[in-house]
Amino acid sequence: MNLKTSVESAEIQLKQLLESFFVSNYDENSLPSHGIDHHRRVWKNAAGLLFHLAEKNLVVDDRLPFKLIVACYLHDIGMSVDRGVRHGLHSRELCSRFLSENNFEISDFAEVPEAIENHDNKEYRSAEYRYDLLTILSVADDLDAFGFSGIFRYAEIYLARGIDIRNLGSPIKENAAIRFGNFIKTFGFLEELTREQKKRWDILTGFYDQYNALAPSYEFTFLNPRGYCGVIEIFANMLNEKMTLTDIIDDNRNRPDDPVIGWFFNGLAGEIHS
Repeated sequence: MNLKTSVESAEIQLKQLLESFFVSNYDENSLPSHGIDHHRRVWKNAAGLLFHLAEKNLVVDDRLPFKLIVACYLHDIGMSVDRGVRHGLHSRELCSRFLSENNFEISDFAEVPEAIENHDNKEYRSAEYRYDLLTILSVADDLDAFGFSGIFRYAEIYLARGIDIRNLGSPIKENAAIRFGNFIKTFGFLEELTREQKKRWDILTGFYDQYNALAPSYEFTFLNPRGYCGVIEIFANMLNEKMTLTDIIDDNRNRPDDPVIGWFFNGLAGEIHS
């Protein structure tokens, strides 16, 4: 079975089951940044990485797409239980439940729960990389931390974890730098993909550079959001009011009175709907 056929078979056999299980066990309004759309994008990223590796004859496991789609769709489902560092453990438990409820042979997916539990360990393995399940899952997840979607996802989860709104920018940039460095270390030999992700990295870091410069003097009144800080104000309000991301985008993408907010939400809509 070639890789294209394996990926298609994995989607035919598992995608609908996974999406149904996810939406039944995750409250999208509680943390939209880690909802079903994030998991769809991570799977898309992972499948793309598989095809790049296949071109270099670096994919050796025909079952990898089947394991990877499960890992991609369930790696952050534990955020419904714990938004902190233990979400990987809760995701692992839900993954095991998914496999059991659907009568899959646990031995066919033996390494999937462990990869899910450890996917967010950003102290990446120092040994020489293998292009295994955990490596591909971690990088596919990292790629969704860049660009407009990354600006949103970082802001929402850091706010949800109680980080002060004025102090978001620096820890976000530090964490994102680790993720981007891991991507370059692992897949930097893929020149076209590297150029694409560098552009998305620049969007993220450029936004938070501006945010860091403006946040100390910005008045966070939540009444008249404007500019880079206003974008983050909107996300904070979204989290407090449990609003949907679709409603937020529709409300803010075409604000004629604020070009930064308009630019941002147009860019975000383009990424999450691609």
